[in-house]
Amino acid sequence: MERLSLRYQWALLLITSLLLGSVLQVFHVPAALLLGPMIVGVVMGLSGAQIRISKRLFVLCQAVLGCMIAQSLSPSILQPLLADWPIVLSVLLLTLAASGLSGYLLVRFSDLPGPTGAWGSSPGGASAMVAMAGDFGADTRLVAFMQYLRVLFVAAAAAIVARISLGDSAQSSGLEWFPHLGWGFAATLAVIVLGAVLGQKFRIPSGALLLPALIGATLHSSGTVTLQVPEWLLALAYALIGWTVGLRFTRPVFLLALRTLPQMVASIIGLMLLCGAMAWMLTRVLHVDMLTAYLATSPGGLDTVAIIAAGSRVDLAFVMAMQTLRLFSILLTGPAMARFLSRYARR
Repeated sequence: MERLSLRYQWALLLITSLLLGSVLQVFHVPAALLLGPMIVGVVMGLSGAQIRISKRLFVLCQAVLGCMIAQSLSPSILQPLLADWPIVLSVLLLTLAASGLSGYLLVRFSDLPGPTGAWGSSPGGASAMVAMAGDFGADTRLVAFMQYLRVLFVAAAAAIVARISLGDSAQSSGLEWFPHLGWGFAATLAVIVLGAVLGQKFRIPSGALLLPALIGATLHSSGTVTLQVPEWLLALAYALIGWTVGLRFTRPVFLLALRTLPQMVASIIGLMLLCGAMAWMLTRVLHVDMLTAYLATSPGGLDTVAIIAAGSRVDLAFVMAMQTLRLFSILLTGPAMARFLSRYARR
C-alpha cells in the first residue's frame, strides 16, 4: 500500500467504500454508509495507507450529526429523565462501575500501565478520552487504539442487533437524497460552522457534536428555524467519520498493542455484555424497547451510536440524552478512576 501514490490511495478508499457501503445497504444493514467506509479504512490503515482525514473535516462532520440529532430533540425529553431520575442515575453509576471493573481487570491481567488501561476502557467520547489521556500519563497511541477498537466492535454489534430487531425495515428505501433546499439549509450550515468553531474554541468534550445539537434543537423546537439536513450531506459525514476511525488502525500501533490485544478484546466484549445486561434491565422498568435501551447504554462513541440510532426506528432523543449524560459523568470521574487503577490494579 505504501508504494501507491496518495491519489491512488484516495481513489481506492473511495471506490471500495462506495461498493461495500452499497452492498451493506442492499442487505438493509443499519448505518451501512458508516460501517462500509470504516471497515475499508481499517483494512487500508493496517495495510500501510498514508492518507488521513483532516481534523477540521472530522469536526464539521460531527457538527452535521449534531444538527441531525437536533431535529429529534425537544424540551419534552427532559420530562421522562427527570421523572425516572433514580433509574437513570442507577444506570449511569452501573456503567461507571462496569467501566472501572473492565479497566481494573485489563490492567491487572496485562502489561498495560494503570492510566492507559483506565482511559482506554472508559466508555465515553473516544476523541475526548484520547485528548485527556495524555495529561494523566497515559500512552495516547494505545488509548486511541483501545478506544477506536471498542467503537469498531460496538458499531458492528449495534448494527447487527438493529438488523435482527428490525428485519428488512432496518433501512428505509424511500429516502429522498436530493430534496429541495430553502433558507433553512443555509441556517443549518451556519449552525454547523458556529457549533464546530465554538466547540473547538472552548475545548468542550464532543462539543462539535453537542453544541450544534443544543443550538439546533433550540431553534428547531421553538419554530424559529426549520433545520434541513439532506441525506447526501449525512452520507458524506458518515463516510468521513468512518474513514477517520478506520484509518487510525495503523500497523505500528497495532504491533505495539499486539501483546495485550487478547486482553483488550476480552475487556471490550465484557463491557459490552455488562451494558447489554443493563439495557435489558432498563426495558423492565421503563417504557422503552430493547433496541432503544441497547443503544442508550451501548459503550460506543457518541457519533457512531447517533448514526446507528438515526438509521433505526428508535427513540433518538432518549438515546442521545443517556449517552450525553454518561459522557459527562465519565469526564468527571475519569481522572479519579485513572489514579485508582494506577495505584491498586497493578500486580
